[in-house]
Parts: sequence; structure tokens; C-alpha cells
Amino acid sequence: MADVNHTAFRPGTFLLVGIPGLEKFHLWISLPFFSMYIFALLGNLVLLFTIVREQSLHKPMYLFLSALTVADLLLSTTTVPRMLAIFWFRVGDISFGACIAQVFLVHFVFAAESAILVAMAFDRYVAICNPLRYVTLLTHSVIWRIELAAVVRSFCIVLPFVFLLQRLSYCRNRVIPHSYCEHMGVARLACTSIKVNVVYGLTVVLLSAGIDVVFIAVSYGLILRAVFQLPSAGARRKAMSTCGSHLCIILLFYTPAFFSFFTHRFGGHSIPRHVHILLACLYVVVPPMLNPVIYGVNNKKIRETVMEVLDHLCPSKTLVPGSTACCRL
Repeated sequence: MADVNHTAFRPGTFLLVGIPGLEKFHLWISLPFFSMYIFALLGNLVLLFTIVREQSLHKPMYLFLSALTVADLLLSTTTVPRMLAIFWFRVGDISFGACIAQVFLVHFVFAAESAILVAMAFDRYVAICNPLRYVTLLTHSVIWRIELAAVVRSFCIVLPFVFLLQRLSYCRNRVIPHSYCEHMGVARLACTSIKVNVVYGLTVVLLSAGIDVVFIAVSYGLILRAVFQLPSAGARRKAMSTCGSHLCIILLFYTPAFFSFFTHRFGGHSIPRHVHILLACLYVVVPPMLNPVIYGVNNKKIRETVMEVLDHLCPSKTLVPGSTACCRL
């Protein structure tokens, strides 16, 4: 039997188990995940619609924000619906091709969103530390080039994951102890050596996301230095509040991702598997849920534009037919 279990082959399907060790709580766990996903979906769609519709928001900060919104929609939609299918209906089967595609999309969107966060940090640095050159430095053509470069970089560094997984020979064990397909989670099912996968994955993280984090830290360090030099206490408080909320989102984005990555490679059995998988699941839904709030609701211009759109779609003085109540409370 041992010989049969270790026969190398290409599996037709894999089986995702959800959160190992917490299977009996899947239904309860699904409720907050479903709520967060719906909130993320609606919030990002409203934010994207508002930015696209309103001409006055076609400025560098908001164009980068729209790119972040698209990345959030892709990240959550690529993973959460299948995750909920596992939690609700125990439908964990996923074809080999679909699993590889999910690996590519999850890592591609992460790398792209990381690059967008760097661009947004640079945008804030120029706006606060060098405002006189803001319009000349960040033209529309420059913004499109930055976003295109983010997409091309992400594609180039993530595409090898597909070939590295396809070259492996897999054992009879096709159970992935995760809620979605992730590079190392799939690679660990192989019977052959995965040393190349480990080395390349570590290199990608250190030379892409790791460098991105350094650039973001330097940018916000320079921004905070400029903020503390402002003469007005009110201006300092406002700038600190904005920077603080942005930094919280950045920490929420990178911390679970790095935790999941390094746990897969170096955690061993020191960290319970269900803790690792649960944090990896939160990483794909919590930042997409909070980004519209931090970058949208807290932004006065976006908030006012959303209210104008609501007033246009549903005027406050218009009564609902057959009712004495206003269309919008």
C-alpha cells in the first residue's frame, strides 16, 4: 500500500479541506467571512464606480486607489466564493488546472497590490513633501506607466510558479489542508524535490514584497518627518490621522501574508495548522473589506461625491410611490 500511495502521477483533482481541525465549526466561521466578502464587494464596487464616474476624481491619488480597488475585488473573488462552498456544502474538489490558475491569480494579485501600495506611498510623499512638483511629476501618462509596470512585474515574477508546479510529480495524496490553492500548499503534495520551488518563492518574496515594504517605510518615514515640521497643530493632526490609517491597512495587508509565507517554510509544527490557515483566509478578505473604509469613507472628497451620486440616483425630496417615506433616509 505504501508503494501505491507514493506512485508519482498528475492528479485530475485536488481536495481542499477548508480549515483543518475546525471542520465542525465551518458553518459558524462562514458567517463572518460571508459578511466581510459582501461588504468588500459592495464597498469596492461603489468606490470604483464613484471614481470612474466623477471627473474631478481623475487625479493621481484616486487613479491609484481605483487600481487598488480592482486588485481587492480580484483577490477576494478569486478565493472567498470557493471557500464558502467548502464551508457550506463541503464542495472541496478542484481540478488541477483550476488549482494552478488560482495559485497564479492569488500570487499575481498580491504582487500587483503590493506594487500599487508602493505607488500610493510615493504619491503621498510627493503631495506632502514636494507639492509644487506634484502635477508635473504625476501626470496621467506617468500613472498609466506605473500601473502597467506593476502588472507586468507581477506577471513576470508569478508566471514561473505555474511551470514549477506543473513540472512536479505528485503522490496519491491529493488533499490540500487549506481553503484555497497556494503555491507551497500544492508543492508539498509532490513526491519529487521541491527545493527549487522553495528557493524561488523565497527569492520572489524578498526581492518583490520585501523591497516594496522598504520603499513604503522610507516614504512614510519622510512623510512623517515633513508632517512634524508643519506649523499648524491641526494640520499635523489631520496628516497624522491619514498616515496612521494608511499604515494600519498596509500592516493588515503584509503581516498575515508574510506570516503565512514564512510559516509554510519555517514554521514546522510550532504553529497550529488551523491558526496558519485561518490567518491566510483573513488575509484575502479583511484588507479588501477595510480599504474602501480607510481610503474612501475617511476621504472627504470621495464621501461628498458618493452622497452626490446617491442624491442623483435617489433625490432626498422624492417620495417613494405609494409611501410617505423619503427614498433616502
